[in-house]
Amino acid sequence: MEIIGEVKKIFDLQKFDSGFKKREMVIQTEGPYSQNILIEFIQDKTDLLTHIKLCEKIKVFINIRGREWTNSEGIKKYFNSIQGWKIEKKDLAKKSSSVPSSPLSSDDFDDLPF
Repeated sequence: MEIIGEVKKIFDLQKFDSGFKKREMVIQTEGPYSQNILIEFIQDKTDLLTHIKLCEKIKVFINIRGREWTNSEGIKKYFNSIQGWKIEKKDLAKKSSSVPSSPLSSDDFDDLPF
């Protein structure tokens, strides 16, 4: 899966005593129902955020993870997380100029059924 949007926030790297590390970012999606999506990067994937800047348009490839947790009263709860594993920077200028345009001529239209 992938999410495309603008980088709204990049959080500091978090390191834990166990050796686990993670870094999170928020991407604001486009469209009439824009969403602020929190994406986490873990272990060596935290390095993907090194060269990412605020307000930059990017595509993030993600996995959705779910886990179960039982609290002290024995009640099970469920949690989801979105983990990023690849980032591509989006360059709108290149995209629009790379599509060649060619005018249509009358030879492009044919009223024959075959």
